[in-house]
Order: sequence, then C-alpha cells, then structure tokens
Amino acid sequence: MVNIVVQGWINYYGRFYRSKLHPLLKRINTYLVRWAKRKFKRLRGSYPRARQWLVRVARREPTLFAHWRLGVWPEGWTMGAG
Repeated sequence: MVNIVVQGWINYYGRFYRSKLHPLLKRINTYLVRWAKRKFKRLRGSYPRARQWLVRVARREPTLFAHWRLGVWPEGWTMGAG
C-alpha cells in the first residue's frame, strides 16, 4: 500500500523536483524507524536499536520499499559490511 504512494512521489519529484527527491525519501526511513518503535516492544526505548533493526531489514530485503530500490537506505547502511 505504501509502495504505490512512494512510487508516485518518486515519479513526480524525480521528474519535476529532483533536488527535493532525496530528502523526501530519507524522511520515509525516519518514519519507518518511528513506526518500528511503536510496533515492537523491544525497540520502544531506543532509537539507535530501532534504526539498526531497519538496517537489518534493508539488508535482508533491499527491494522491499520503492525508495530502497533507488538506493536510499536507512542511516547506518554501509555497502560491503555485514
């Protein structure tokens, strides 16, 4: 459901406001961390732990979200580390 909306944003901003696209997509990762903190009790008290959880999900499923397919991964992602 979210991917459809995000893909629409990518199509629009990628064509007309390319400079605004990257910050918008990075913000989605912040919202995903916030969602994970609410969803999983073990992540509630720690933003870094929730961020690392999202990084692990991104490593496991790099095509899960439309913006991850473009290479806008969560903070803490390093290519080749693992």
